[in-house]
Amino acid sequence: MSELKDLRKKIDDIDQDILRLLNKRAEIAVEIGKTKLSKHLRIHSPVREREVLTRLRENNPGPFPNEAVRLIYEEILSASLALQQPLQVAYLGPSATFTHLAASRQFGSSTDYLPVSTIREVFEAVTRGKAQYGVVPIENSTEGVVNYTLDMFIDSDLKIAFEIMLPITHNLLSKSGKKSEIKKIYSHPQARAQCRNWLDRNFTGIPIVEELSTAAAAKRVSRDTTSAAVASELAASVYNLQFVEKGIEDNKTNYTRFLVIARESPGKTGNDKTSIMCSVKDKPGALYLILRPFARHKINLTKIESRPSRRKAWEYIFFVDMDGHLEDKGVRKAINDIKKECLFLKVLGSYPSAE
Repeated sequence: MSELKDLRKKIDDIDQDILRLLNKRAEIAVEIGKTKLSKHLRIHSPVREREVLTRLRENNPGPFPNEAVRLIYEEILSASLALQQPLQVAYLGPSATFTHLAASRQFGSSTDYLPVSTIREVFEAVTRGKAQYGVVPIENSTEGVVNYTLDMFIDSDLKIAFEIMLPITHNLLSKSGKKSEIKKIYSHPQARAQCRNWLDRNFTGIPIVEELSTAAAAKRVSRDTTSAAVASELAASVYNLQFVEKGIEDNKTNYTRFLVIARESPGKTGNDKTSIMCSVKDKPGALYLILRPFARHKINLTKIESRPSRRKAWEYIFFVDMDGHLEDKGVRKAINDIKKECLFLKVLGSYPSAE
């Protein structure tokens, strides 16, 4: 027991040193904030945050795991930023949606979060200055793109500042957790589609009612003892629900990609993506002429998606993601080369790739 007591004393001493150093770090962060304000610089520096996390990962000798280091330092960075200047982030709400979870993973718990009802309202909150950033879903690995998000970029001047990749695990939640009491299930259409086979096997004949979000479904079920919701683990905690079944998604490698929007994109990090949107001329080989410059300049395209332009019948807008930053010579040349083949072209931003 004396040996255990000595080891715990060493832990206590280290914890005291960590606490002292955290406060010393916070004092320096406050001074940095004052310096930035005096020089009219942006307080939040995503590039600097990425540099800090990358350096820590590369220099970590272990045995403390890199993922734990990342989570801890994301909270340290979030708290330090809050001391400099409170950060407002709008997201597709209500509380406990997967978008909320993605936002908290990116910005930490010290951020001031603003839940709104629609993707359009997320864009409007950032455009009007109610929030510095907005978080919106863009695509799911099982169900594909969120078309409404793509459509919002057509008329918006906002830029993509980050992307977030979030593993999605769905659960069936109810007040009692008892399967026999469930007479109705509430779900967002995307969540329902991602759990279609499981629901068909286990709840044949039970009506499934659409809700605006998984969190809205959980909130409704918190007031109804005979219904269940397809929702996140966070929703179970927020709305005090029990698990009927965990992990009901059909695809266990189910990810959703989210975009963080802002008035401008961050600088180059060395591990970036660039997104553009363009409308091509209506002539044979038009799409080939758009794609050829990327091949010639050895630019890897990671996504290409088309949407009706909403301006003219049978006119389409292409959304393209590529590896690299607009400051990279190859990316810049490829985009310049395709401009003459486009009716219009808009760069949506260059931003850090999700790790």
